[in-house]
Amino acid sequence: MDPAECRSRFVSVPVARLATLGAAGPHLVPIVFALDGDRVVSAVDDKPKRTTRLQRLANIARDPRVSLLADHYADDWEQLWWVRADGRARVVDDPARREKALDLLSVRYRQYRERRPDGPVVEVEVERWTGWSAR
Repeated sequence: MDPAECRSRFVSVPVARLATLGAAGPHLVPIVFALDGDRVVSAVDDKPKRTTRLQRLANIARDPRVSLLADHYADDWEQLWWVRADGRARVVDDPARREKALDLLSVRYRQYRERRPDGPVVEVEVERWTGWSAR
């Protein structure tokens, strides 16, 4: 699968999984996201969480290498596919970049249009797209 097809399939799903590396090993969480070329953005939103000190943010500060996985499952296994985006993540500090990321997320998710997140925004610069498809 070439990078263009990977990006197209990746953005076709509403949720991806973000894998970060912590001191205790891998940490995996589902995220909502938006894609801007080879940049994936996600925000910490207002959904209930056990703590505001999220492990994914601590892990990114410790080691910015991350992987994102998007996939499609169907009972017809001819339709199966997955796409992985490997890159480096950072918490966005620049207010203009943060607003642009939130604008992109608001286009994809009604919930973000109704209540704009005020938590941190994570940006992943994708360095490598890989994927597999049964077809």
